[in-house]
Amino acid sequence: MAFYIGIDIGGTNIKAGIVDELGNLLGTAQRPTGVGRPLTEIFRDISRTVDEALATSGLNRSDTSAAGAGCPGAVLPDRGLVVYNNNLGWHDVPLGPELSALLGLPVVVGNDANVAALGEAVAGCAKGASSAIIITLGTGVGCGVVLNGSIWTGWSSTASEFGHMVIVRDGRPCTCGRKGCLESYASATGLIALTREAMAAHPDSLMHRAEDVDGRTAFDAARAGDIVAQGVVDDYIDYLACGLANLINGLQPEVIGLGGGVAEQGEALFTPLREKVRRELYGGGGERSTRILPCTLGYQAGLIGAAMAAMQHLNKGDF
Repeated sequence: MAFYIGIDIGGTNIKAGIVDELGNLLGTAQRPTGVGRPLTEIFRDISRTVDEALATSGLNRSDTSAAGAGCPGAVLPDRGLVVYNNNLGWHDVPLGPELSALLGLPVVVGNDANVAALGEAVAGCAKGASSAIIITLGTGVGCGVVLNGSIWTGWSSTASEFGHMVIVRDGRPCTCGRKGCLESYASATGLIALTREAMAAHPDSLMHRAEDVDGRTAFDAARAGDIVAQGVVDDYIDYLACGLANLINGLQPEVIGLGGGVAEQGEALFTPLREKVRRELYGGGGERSTRILPCTLGYQAGLIGAAMAAMQHLNKGDF
């Protein structure tokens, strides 16, 4: 049995996991990232987190064959280079070579949404599917595409940024500089904006009972019978359905997996979403319609996907 290391480098935490060749996660560890520290300190803590994950798995570095790391931002996998990461403040950081020297292993680096998509394709909601798009509805809208078991990165290695597909011409400003992006409406941030607007216009709405306005506020009030909140939920799902229908009409994936905090609303989200998407599909879908499913792996998707990316690169002789 071969073993691989998966690493997830986020703005808040560094996570590491040990994964076998079948995609089973054997042990994990994490520690704070400490954004703003010198790179040498962050790299040192990545190495320590890996060793802690190995210890929980009863393995040593010598038992592993390669490592993969997922990182937000623009990444060039063939060079192991993080071109830009606004959360960490990184520019042209040679993450792959640095980690390879520290760990004594070949290391592949990928965008975090891409490797998480691979994790869901290997061991999660899209297991067994020939093609999948995995979308995370969080602060932004993260996307990854997996075709025949491999991550699709595009010509420049930065493909799959479907969160920046415009769905409302001259709509809400997006952090990318465009207006009307899917991310501006379908992210948790977009949902919160819709919620706050409705609350301001309707002071009697049950949404005002929430201590903190978040992605659950409108859904919770809608379940309690608040018509205004239900309107927010309906509008949000309309925007999300528009984006998903565009993707399905253009790419026809076997599975679209939705993860992130908003996706935790379960069938209150998925049942109306599937129906609204179906109504917008070219030709109405049919027997081979794309399945829209909740992701199943949570944070583990990034660890499993990064490790599986390392396995794929090693098997192809790409190191």
